[in-house]
Amino acid sequence: MAVTITRVFDLLQYNLENFPKEEFISGKIEGVWKKYSTQKICDTADALSRGLVTIGVGKGSRVAVMSHNRPEWNISDFAIMQLGAYQVPLYPTLAEHDIQFILENAEITVVFAADEAIYKKLKAVCDEHRPGVKIYTFNEVAGADHWETLVQAGAAQPEINLNEYREKVSKEDILTLIYTSGTTGTPKGVMLTHDNLVKNFENSAVLLPEGISKGLSFLPLSHIFERMVVYLYMYCNTGVYYAESLDTIVADIQFVKPNAFSTVPRLLEKVYEKIMEKGKALTGIKRGIFFWSVALAEKFEIESGWFYKFKLGVARKLVFKKWEEALGGNIVVIISGGAALNPRLARIFWASGMPVFEGYGLTETSPVITVNHFGNTMFGTVGTAIEGVEIKIAEDGEVLARGHAIMKGYYLRDDLTAETIDQDGWFHTGDIGEILQGKFLKITDRKKEIFKTAGGKYVAPQILENKFKETTLVEQVMVLGENRKFPAALIVPNFVALKAWAHKKGIGYSTDDQMISDPQVLEKFDQIVQYTCKDFGKWEQVKRFALLPKQWSIDGGELTPKLSLKRKVILEKNAAVIEKIYSDAESYKG
Repeated sequence: MAVTITRVFDLLQYNLENFPKEEFISGKIEGVWKKYSTQKICDTADALSRGLVTIGVGKGSRVAVMSHNRPEWNISDFAIMQLGAYQVPLYPTLAEHDIQFILENAEITVVFAADEAIYKKLKAVCDEHRPGVKIYTFNEVAGADHWETLVQAGAAQPEINLNEYREKVSKEDILTLIYTSGTTGTPKGVMLTHDNLVKNFENSAVLLPEGISKGLSFLPLSHIFERMVVYLYMYCNTGVYYAESLDTIVADIQFVKPNAFSTVPRLLEKVYEKIMEKGKALTGIKRGIFFWSVALAEKFEIESGWFYKFKLGVARKLVFKKWEEALGGNIVVIISGGAALNPRLARIFWASGMPVFEGYGLTETSPVITVNHFGNTMFGTVGTAIEGVEIKIAEDGEVLARGHAIMKGYYLRDDLTAETIDQDGWFHTGDIGEILQGKFLKITDRKKEIFKTAGGKYVAPQILENKFKETTLVEQVMVLGENRKFPAALIVPNFVALKAWAHKKGIGYSTDDQMISDPQVLEKFDQIVQYTCKDFGKWEQVKRFALLPKQWSIDGGELTPKLSLKRKVILEKNAAVIEKIYSDAESYKG
């Protein structure tokens, strides 16, 4: 009897019956590719499930996984869920106080940790606050229990009937608890069911045409976006390959030569910036052809006339073919999420033969609500609602969603659940948007991030910030101005590009710290600010800015793991700089 997928772990039997393969899930760990067949993943997950049963894990238990992307992440995920236990992903760089909160709040009894560094961090928290938690490591770590001991213990207990456990798991049961802190506040445990995820990957399958045989994964599996995409690959007969890290991505993409990968816009921006740097270094006719091709790409439309297509064919042969080769040469689909994608960037990638499909959603929506896909794409939007999901715009402009994607609620927080999901079942996203052509959703800003100037005018910072990032000299930017007379900006320059610009202009480059106060550099950024803001309303235009010497990062606390700005943290860390921006403006007027 053919497998019907109603629970996420049904994916294993579904793959085994329909398309077993030698390379089902593969990962590069410490420079070496480790490949698992479908059969091996199924057998190991079953043995691990039995091993977990021997240490008391059963339906409703809470088991955490704190690891970078690797095959063991999936093996442990399936092993946990087919027992009816809740899998709780922990992001590897979580602060100790967040680890403590999640371990206590979710009452976690077992944790899988990737390596020695994560093990030590976890053990320190457990020893002090949760001494009963059992920790198993994926790497061999001195003094720690290795996960293989559980696999072996389970393999020695074939009499444990896993079907008895699987049959007790319904599609409405909780699959996972995902703690989101977002940009502020105490972590909230989002309860997602098997049905949430199954319906999400089934209805997001419109993203992948047939023949997508290899998917590269590098965004963190501890976030629902990448986790759902990996389930989607499994559902669509696509082998999963985990890059070792973002530092090795170039080599890994050349090795795998994937047909698809998912990303956040910032990484696409970095790829584009590197390509543009190479283009600027060209001379003569090669330089001319390069920039002619880029200008052509910026005008890309999915439906275009024969003459444009002819010119694009020339550009692809002379320029864009090399761009494709830089990303392995076999890309059919790039999936973008987590933040707003610049429409200009989307057009350029499409023109170069690598379609980028932007989607939208939140952890609380499993995550996809809307997505662009082949035959249904509009640049500058996040696409149309997936089947089974409704969207509408509230009176204040907030995007509301309803349907199978919406979470069960926040764990032990009925008050927050009631605030977020209204009595009619509409989930309040916190994003502001509009619906174009009756079906395409366009997100304009975060409701909480829109600020009001002292003059009573509303400013949506994300739109401005995305415009700033079109300039190669700008690495990161945050627009601010709550209750101030005018908007201002904190800008982190792209120091590699700045060094090249300074060299070209004959300006001696000392250090990053010193260059941000160089008069010629400040004049250049003043020009960038004026040019970027010229098409915005007067009240929205950035009037003053400050250059900062150090990039914002996840480890530094200024970015979320999805690379979104933690605005409150950035405002606090740069309070003195911001005060100086406004006091200097006052004294200048005086």
